[in-house]
Amino acid sequence: MITTILLTFGVLFLAELGDKSQLMALTFALRYRWWVVLSAITVASVLVNLIAVGVGHFLGAALPTEIISLFAAAILIGVGLWTLRETLPGREDGDEAEDEAQLPASRSAFFVVLSAFLLAELGDRTMFATMALATNNGWVAVWIGSVLGMVAAGGLAILVGVTVGKHVPERTIAVCSGLLFLYFGATTLLGTVAPGLGTVAMVAAGALLPLAAGAVLLVLRRRAGSGEPHVHHPDAEALPRSSAQASPPDAH
Repeated sequence: MITTILLTFGVLFLAELGDKSQLMALTFALRYRWWVVLSAITVASVLVNLIAVGVGHFLGAALPTEIISLFAAAILIGVGLWTLRETLPGREDGDEAEDEAQLPASRSAFFVVLSAFLLAELGDRTMFATMALATNNGWVAVWIGSVLGMVAAGGLAILVGVTVGKHVPERTIAVCSGLLFLYFGATTLLGTVAPGLGTVAMVAAGALLPLAAGAVLLVLRRRAGSGEPHVHHPDAEALPRSSAQASPPDAH
């Protein structure tokens, strides 16, 4: 059993390195508290790998991955648009209190991360790896090893996200994370509706959505910057007059 756990852990950990799920963990860690992201990833890993070992060991059937991927893409794009909404011009000064009130609470953030990871992992390559391991090994050991491998990979990504977040301005983090969410959503959608696309074509096509959103955001910020009213200080005209009144008369 220990051998199976270690084998599954190694396979899942290596499979998650650089995978979309790990990049999602890093991105979520830039926006939400690290313990919320880690706990949501843990719960999602427990559930998705339980489904994987159950399907692989007992049923040997496939899940409706296309429908699940469409839901995952919708959630990721929705989170990306909502994150970019917080960076719109005119919301950085007077709307700070409103922004704080609109930021997701810990419970809401937990369910956002949980649903996104759960849907993203269902039908992912790591799930099929877990299913394959469960067909020839004990499902309990495969389940434990797969959960530990996914949580370890997610924890590594969270550590990187927390470290980066300490040295990058909050608004920059919001823009970058929003664009990344859009990219993940776009690639997930393309992988579902156009599975025949190559890797290069999918990466290029998936980047169109965040590039378009970034261009719109840049245009809005430039318009807002050029349209800022000039602040008139009434004391500026009164200053020379006051100075003249305060100066002593010339001695004759």
